[in-house]
Amino acid sequence: MAIIGGAGNPVGGSFTGPAQALEIVGDFGYAASGSIQDAGSDAPDTTLLSFTTGNYVFVGTMDFTTTLSSATSVYLDVSFNGGLVSETKQDASNYESNQPMKFHYIIPPYTEVSVKWGAGGTFNGSVFMAGRIYRTRD
Repeated sequence: MAIIGGAGNPVGGSFTGPAQALEIVGDFGYAASGSIQDAGSDAPDTTLLSFTTGNYVFVGTMDFTTTLSSATSVYLDVSFNGGLVSETKQDASNYESNQPMKFHYIIPPYTEVSVKWGAGGTFNGSVFMAGRIYRTRD
């Protein structure tokens, strides 16, 4: 099976575990970071996802969850081609642990995507992104 876009799944469409890439199956795309620990630097400096889209538009959602306790804040930054498109800081008093934050995105063709997170303590975080692929014409 040929690799499509920036990160197709070359093993016949079977889930091979968490990865920082966007997997493509037909007209569907998904990415699952798995649980990744932040060092507690109180800044969004731990990478959850990093990929470049191909000859398609991605329209979908991203869910972020963390093991964060109520004693600190959480940060989540999403960048396209090095430019910040979404910056979130959720104060501990407004965040419930393990409740996902949901975001909706339209990602243009050939876009370098980076999702980073951070917290005021050492916690685990994860992202799951899923959506539809709309192929562009050559």
